[in-house]
Amino acid sequence: MRKLINKRTIGHKYYMSTDPINDGEHIKFVETSEYRTKGESIIIVRNTPTSKIVLDSTTTTYIKIKVLTNVIIIPFIGKIDEEYDEILINKGACVEFFNVEGNWYILSSDGLKLE
Repeated sequence: MRKLINKRTIGHKYYMSTDPINDGEHIKFVETSEYRTKGESIIIVRNTPTSKIVLDSTTTTYIKIKVLTNVIIIPFIGKIDEEYDEILINKGACVEFFNVEGNWYILSSDGLKLE
């Protein structure tokens, strides 16, 4: 077993967590039209024409989402970047989210489209 150390600085606050992981334990392949996060570190969406990912802050605080299809990402509670109720990301994009004080913040992305 190895440990995954997550370090994030947002504003004047420093966040760090250490999660023990077994190989593949926190990685989820999603192949359905809708999925709600359950504490994974990485989600890969594939083999479905479109999908909706619901970010659940009761189980997840940090997540990377890689999509191989078109995906709508919706927070269960709060907003994304304090402004958006949902975002659409297109095939091939990858987005990293962190939940702070009830909102989800995009920490990094490639190919992200805000609509």
